[in-house]
This record gives sequence, structure tokens and C-alpha cells, in this order.
Amino acid sequence: MEQTITPLNPIAFELGPIQVHWYGIIIGLGIALALYLAVKESKRLGMPEDTFIDLVVWAIPAAIICARIYYVVFEWEYYADNPGSIIAIWNGGIAIHGALIGSVITTLIFAKVKGLSFWKLTDIAAPSIILGQAIGRWGNFMNQEAHGGEVTRQFLENLMLPDFIINQMYIDGAYYHPTFLYESLWNLAGFILLLVIRRKVNLRRGELFLSYIIWYSVGRFFVEGLRTDSLMLTEYLRIAQVLSIALIVVAVAIWIYRRTKGHATKKYNEIDA
Repeated sequence: MEQTITPLNPIAFELGPIQVHWYGIIIGLGIALALYLAVKESKRLGMPEDTFIDLVVWAIPAAIICARIYYVVFEWEYYADNPGSIIAIWNGGIAIHGALIGSVITTLIFAKVKGLSFWKLTDIAAPSIILGQAIGRWGNFMNQEAHGGEVTRQFLENLMLPDFIINQMYIDGAYYHPTFLYESLWNLAGFILLLVIRRKVNLRRGELFLSYIIWYSVGRFFVEGLRTDSLMLTEYLRIAQVLSIALIVVAVAIWIYRRTKGHATKKYNEIDA
């Protein structure tokens, strides 16, 4: 006999004809907390208080646009036949890797215009970014998306998950891997790790951001292998996994290059930009 489980309502509240979704609220919360932490840390390191506020004004629109472009490019077979849907971002279809690419490009330009260190900006932002990602995955939870393959309820109960998570993973008559949770917990662990490294190790400038890239990419590679909605490069290659491997290799190569060539001479905690 099929169970009857009512999923959580993805709509938080309505203002007349406007529906406010939990997804947007959760993403907004993640951005707000991430910005607060970045502003606080930037002030400690002697940067103007409004530096990250100014940066976010440009980075958020760029991240959204690039996240959509990234998704559309790898789903072009559909969008070529439905060009009117390209701008319909409200129907879903954004990719975090695209958002990261857009944010990095924006930060490069911002740093150049403002005469700031790109590496210092990204080091400060790294813990904030991964915390925002950890929080943002709960938006996927509310929408019952970005889940993995089919499992049994017993499997989920063996993970000692609360009923509200188990029940939300019951979709169209079956239970699924809560990959949103796996990635959220991995990112939360990464946030804590970056804070510890920042306080105890005092890496050279740029290496905290590279540590974030490596940590996030390792977790994303394994979680992506469980998901059912992956963007595909070929029939067997998932784009996020290929990009994760590439990012790990590039991050390690940049780390070694900057050390051996003498470009990473300043420490994270140095006050000058």
C-alpha cells in the first residue's frame, strides 16, 4: 500500500499575487550571513567597511546571470528549440559552478578597479562562500530537488535522520538519497576547517581560497555521482565531476606555482591590501 506523505510547502507566504518561496528566503539568508562574516573579517584586516558590500552589489547579479548561462549552454538542445525559456529562471535551471565563475570574474575586475588584492578578497570571502552554499542547499530540500537515486525508508532511518527530512525525501512514491544534506554537511565541515586554518595556520595570501576550491570540489565530485539531475558532458561524464577534478588540479598547480615563483610572499593576516 502506497504511503501518503504530504511534502513541506515550498511557498513560505503570499503577498497578493506574489508567492514568496522558501528557496529564495533560504538563499537570501545564506547571502546575508555570508556578507556579514566577510564584512566583519575585512574590517579586522584593515579594509574599508563597505568593500564587500560594494562587491556584492556587482557579484550577485553576475553570479545569477552566469549560473543561468552555464545551465543553458549545457542544456542547449532544449533551449535551442525553446529560446523563450532561456530567461525563465523562475522555472529553475541555475548551476553553482556558473555562479562561482561569474563571482570570480567580477572579483577580478573589482579588485583591479579598486586597486585591491584579488587574493586577499577571495581569502576573506572563502569561508563565507562555503557557508552560504551549506545553507543554500536547504532551499533544494524545500523544493525536493537535487536529490540522489532511489533508496528505502530503512536506509534513511539507518542514517539517524529526523522524520521531516525522511518524509521530504519521499517523492512520487519513492524515497531518495538526500544529497542536498550530504553536500550541506560537507560544506559546513569545510567552513569550520577554513576558520581553523585561518586562525591557526596563517597561510600565505590566496591559499585559503585555494583550500576552499579543493575542499568543495572533492565533496562535490562524490555527491554529484549520486545525483539524478546532473548536467552531462557525454552519456557517462557528469559536467560537475569533470569540472571538480579540473578545479582541484588547477588549484594545486596555482598553489605550487605561486610558492615556487615567489608570488605568495604575504601572509593572510597582513593588514596591507
